[in-house]
Amino acid sequence: MEAMRQSWTDDRLDRLSERMDDRFDAVDRRFAEVDRRFAQVDQRFDRVDADLRELRTELNSRFESLNRTLILFSGGMLTAFGAAMIGLIATHF
Repeated sequence: MEAMRQSWTDDRLDRLSERMDDRFDAVDRRFAEVDRRFAQVDQRFDRVDADLRELRTELNSRFESLNRTLILFSGGMLTAFGAAMIGLIATHF
C-alpha cells in the first residue's frame, strides 16, 4: 500500500489532471454539438407547428363553407317540401 502512494508523484498527478481536463473539454464540445442539433430540431418543430396551424385554419374555413352549403340546401329542401304540401292541400279542396 505504501508503494502505491509513493508512485503518485506531483508530475503524475499533474498529467492526470491535464488528461481529465482534455476529456472534459471533449465532453463540452460534444454537448455543444448536441445543443446545436437540438436548436435545428427546434426550428423544424417550429415549421411543423406553423404548417399545422395553417392546415387547421384552412380546414376550419372549409368546414364553415360546407356547413353553410348544408344549411342552404336544407332550407331549400324545406321550402320545396312546404310548397309541395301547400300544393297538395290546395288540390284537395
